[in-house]
Amino acid sequence: MEHNPAYNQALDQFVQLWGDMASAWGINKTMSQIHALLYAESHPLDTDSIMDKLDISRGNANMNLHRLLEWELIHKVQFKGDRKDYYSAETDVWKIVSTIIKERQQREIAPIRAELVECIKTLESGGLNDEESREFKKRIENYNEFLEMFERFTDALLPYISKKNLGFLKQLVKLVEVKESLKGNKKKGG
Repeated sequence: MEHNPAYNQALDQFVQLWGDMASAWGINKTMSQIHALLYAESHPLDTDSIMDKLDISRGNANMNLHRLLEWELIHKVQFKGDRKDYYSAETDVWKIVSTIIKERQQREIAPIRAELVECIKTLESGGLNDEESREFKKRIENYNEFLEMFERFTDALLPYISKKNLGFLKQLVKLVEVKESLKGNKKKGG
């Protein structure tokens, strides 16, 4: 399907932006560009079309399509009488962001917590006979405790991250903003 020049220019900008944001999110640039392309297109695309539009190899396309399917950020679509696989993106931006947060948490925070536990075990193997070791253990435990609370916070909040809960989320943010502004006023006035 041919698009007008402004659409094509906006699509290129969007795909580039999504790819640039990917590194900040800890996501492969090509993976995010494929997702951006599928998100922007109103019709599912086959692998060849994705390869052509993004100028990527079949192996790169297939690997990243597979990961996007695993993350449930895209869906495979079949057309009757056509043997090709087509792909369309999840278009609920709330679900997209929640999925990315959840994936990053599993890939990054959980392994860090496991490594922190190993650090504590290493320290404990030395008997914790000196103040420096005991203090270091406390610092590691504090960090691990923070990461655990972060995981629990995101696990508790992510199910509510959706457009239907926008009113609730705005109230929650407003509550935090009011609390912070009150805290700031106490410091100024106090």
